[in-house]
Amino acid sequence: MPRVVPAPTERIAGFLTMPKTIWCPGCSNGIVMRAMIDAVLVLGLDRHKVVVVAGIGCSGRLVQYLDFSTVHTPHGRALTVATGVKIADPDLHVLVVMGDGDCTAIGGNHLIHAARRNIDLTAVVFNNSIYGMTGGQMSPTTFTGDRSTTSTYGNVEQAFDICELARAAGASYVARGTAYGYSKLAGILAGGIAHRGFSLIEAMVACPTYYGRQNKPSSPAEMLLRQKAQAVPVERFHEPGPRLQDSYPVGVLHHVEREEYTAAYEEVIRRARGD
Repeated sequence: MPRVVPAPTERIAGFLTMPKTIWCPGCSNGIVMRAMIDAVLVLGLDRHKVVVVAGIGCSGRLVQYLDFSTVHTPHGRALTVATGVKIADPDLHVLVVMGDGDCTAIGGNHLIHAARRNIDLTAVVFNNSIYGMTGGQMSPTTFTGDRSTTSTYGNVEQAFDICELARAAGASYVARGTAYGYSKLAGILAGGIAHRGFSLIEAMVACPTYYGRQNKPSSPAEMLLRQKAQAVPVERFHEPGPRLQDSYPVGVLHHVEREEYTAAYEEVIRRARGD
């Protein structure tokens, strides 16, 4: 995992199209966006070779800020569009930004198959455990008992563990970080971008506007401190199975090397041509 020393704010600003935030006060999506820029910088990537594909939701607003080539796709379809971008030009570094609902609900089938194919995409999933843009409904990662506008007396469903889902589907790099743990998050993002294959990074973010109003803690600072208390380095996390509501492992959870999709596809083309 690359070690990331945060770049000065002036350098970060050179990758942004505007200084004003369009996220809610206290939202930590901007922290993850900055970590993505730091990851690109530490890897020394050509910004003209970086493409950011986003779905619909709070995290999708990120493409309005970033001065890279960007695509804003229909809800749940970010991975399909990103797959087309990568196959069209395998030399591009394609980052796919999704929310937990966007990725695992309407886009869940696309997540499974992108992971299975091991196509060289870096999927960054902003997990705030709720649908933030559309009114605070429960999402597939809302824990049992949590409240939302569609579970006012507490959710009765079991939550998805996004990292376990991606790993089981075939992702070759799976990691989790938090908005509170900035340097570690930036490092695992850089590791995912550098990895040749399908990478999924779950970024735990805080939504004080909708999640916080209906659950505790509610203030942005308290929500970040809760991340600090819940996040356990993977080397010290010994609970089997999906992440727990009160604790979860952070860091690189899974990393293997296997044949990447576009490389395999190029070989098929070569054989078809008789080269």
